[in-house]
Amino acid sequence: MSFVGTHEYLAPEIIKGEGHGSAVDWWTFGIFLHELLYGKTPFKGTGNRATLFNVVGQQLKFPDSPATSYASRDLIRGLLVKEPQQRLGVKRGATEIKQHPFFEGVNWALIRCSTPPEIPGPVECELNGKFAAVDPVGVGSKSKRIVGTEVKSGGNFLDFEFF
Repeated sequence: MSFVGTHEYLAPEIIKGEGHGSAVDWWTFGIFLHELLYGKTPFKGTGNRATLFNVVGQQLKFPDSPATSYASRDLIRGLLVKEPQQRLGVKRGATEIKQHPFFEGVNWALIRCSTPPEIPGPVECELNGKFAAVDPVGVGSKSKRIVGTEVKSGGNFLDFEFF
């Protein structure tokens, strides 16, 4: 009966205080997949309270873009069933999830020694006008610091203050 976690990832049964089992993990996996594919969680509200109301009462809708496969939407739809006993993964656990068409072609026995289809290279980020120029920090250092930030030593860590 505990209530911990990010509001957007909480399963309806947790929000309603009905107690919960492993089905909440499959719900969270569905939210995670949705966020990976669409860049946002499906029930996000204007605040925490609105988000909780949406999780419990709002029907799942997929954004028009980006375009995703039927299998991905079907998997997410199955994971985000509001009734925990009807949720994908409840009956046979991970086996049920692994056998979904979304994962067709995945060799689960060799997954740990597989190479991902694409390993993205490092990305150089450009700062928008919100931040000033970048100054080098330290003598002979290649580290950089955004002007207007304050760096404080906190033992083994550096604390950054941007505001």
